[in-house]
Amino acid sequence: MQATDPDFEALLAYLKESRGFDFTGYKRSSLIRRVNRRMTQVDAGDYPEYLDYLQVHPDEFTALFNTILINVTAFFRDLDAWEYLRAEALEPMIAAKPAGSPIRVWSAGCASGEEAYTLAMVLTEILGVEGFKERVKIYATDVDEEQLNEARQASYGEREIQALPPDLLEKYFEHVGGRYTFRKDLRRSVIFGRNDLVQDAPISRIDLLTCRNTLMYFNAETQSKILGRFHFALAETGVLLLGKAEMLLSHSSLFTPIDLKRRVFRRVPRLYVPPGVVFTDPPPAGAGTATGLDELRNEAFAASPLAQLALTSDGMVALSNRQLEKMFGVSSRDTGRPFRDLDLSYRPVELRRYIEQARLERRSLRVPDVEYHRGADVVHLVVQISPLSGADGSLLGVNLIFHDVTASRRLQDDLEHANQQLEAAYEELQSTNEELETTNEELQSTVEELETTNEELQSTNEELETMNEELQSTNDELQSINDQLRISTGQLDEANAFLETVLTSLQAGVAVVDPDLRIRMWNRHAEDLWGLRSAEVIGQHFLNLDIGLPIDQVRPLLRGALGGGEGESGEIRLDAVNRRGRAITVRVACTPLRPRNGGLGGDDGAIIVMETA
Repeated sequence: MQATDPDFEALLAYLKESRGFDFTGYKRSSLIRRVNRRMTQVDAGDYPEYLDYLQVHPDEFTALFNTILINVTAFFRDLDAWEYLRAEALEPMIAAKPAGSPIRVWSAGCASGEEAYTLAMVLTEILGVEGFKERVKIYATDVDEEQLNEARQASYGEREIQALPPDLLEKYFEHVGGRYTFRKDLRRSVIFGRNDLVQDAPISRIDLLTCRNTLMYFNAETQSKILGRFHFALAETGVLLLGKAEMLLSHSSLFTPIDLKRRVFRRVPRLYVPPGVVFTDPPPAGAGTATGLDELRNEAFAASPLAQLALTSDGMVALSNRQLEKMFGVSSRDTGRPFRDLDLSYRPVELRRYIEQARLERRSLRVPDVEYHRGADVVHLVVQISPLSGADGSLLGVNLIFHDVTASRRLQDDLEHANQQLEAAYEELQSTNEELETTNEELQSTVEELETTNEELQSTNEELETMNEELQSTNDELQSINDQLRISTGQLDEANAFLETVLTSLQAGVAVVDPDLRIRMWNRHAEDLWGLRSAEVIGQHFLNLDIGLPIDQVRPLLRGALGGGEGESGEIRLDAVNRRGRAITVRVACTPLRPRNGGLGGDDGAIIVMETA
């Protein structure tokens, strides 16, 4: 099959639309080979037939993705590269950083997590256990949710840990039930999440980025796009570690090799424009004239009737004018702040992804039809995002212009409304003309027919008046119902606010789970106790939480509380580790969630109270 086979491209489009996996940037030869392997196993003759098979058998998606996403990883894979990375890159970089400053690491394409935990061990050896827990955050990402779930468990068999030195295995793993589990206190610094390198925004301010033998599956265009995002993600002195099959020979403007043999690269810094500097050519000789021109340019920018904002190449606010301050409240006081920290970055429209696209593609973008609610008024905007390039082609920054098109939008709406009214009036006029002609003929016929018509019209008018009165009565009833609904909604909001206040006031951590043990509520004291925010755990399975509480010992209490209508309360004291890594004793009580009708409870979920003893 050819790479441009329309049936194959239709299959890729279906995978993207139905499951969110975008394989259009992958190399066609390897993609076709792996898809054909699955087609052979399910006896599909061609791509349309296989697409039909996927629609009928949803379980086939898992097998197909596991075939396409070859998750090959291991602890300390290519040991020589890891030793060089530690001695020649990590130790000098950490020594140059201020004491106590955070260290951010990104493991892209982490698969089942061995590489992320390898990074944790290397950094712990350099910083010590306490230094690692206080300073390091490791973000491990992949597109395969099944692999991410396995990585979060941090549990490996004999085959996976064969390459680990015995001293590291004893120091960082616990041997439980024939499997080896990575230390829980260090595991809290490793954060797993889904990230598609082709579609999703990169993580920022990264000191070390590892992406090993992942780029080789993409075509050249997609590789360039991903490397541009890696360059954006890394800090000025950031280090990139790739796999043996990746050399970056054609991307020297983004990364320079520290050691090409071991595939260790350093980020090439781009031209930095200090906040507050106008993006112009260097001033000529003659300081007096240059100063006057700079003042004139700045004043012209500030007095522009269009709201404008200029950002530096690294996303810092450089310039803002008066119209922008009037519209969005962004002024010269915000100069030097990261744009992502401003409300304007996501309200009234998410601008960060458009800015990143303009920077990567080096072309202007327009964001039309943006509605901005300013008080009681609605302002319609068109946002223009333009990259600013220097004489040498380097990116100086990005300029944002907000065009207020409210007047033209209003005129357009008024014009459409006037056209609709004109068409309706013309139809009514034409209909009236026809009726007049008919009436004229009837008048010419006989006076008796006119009298009969007059009586019929009078009867019809009486029926219409009766219908109008009925409609008015119905409208009054609907208005009364609407008022009652508004009152009920207000009472419900007050009850929810009161419930949230009660849970916040409790001096114990409280979690409410549904019958499937998925968390419905997580109060502030639970956040303080375990270090997980409510937004991170809502919807998660309670038994899958990575907290310092021995979840397996809580399971019997939960089963008792969820006893199918006969739930029973119970409590237990457990030794645990709080979010600061300190050993504590926790009293855990589980109570069935009682229904309002006074039933036995348990079918609606359970309440879990966690209090330090």
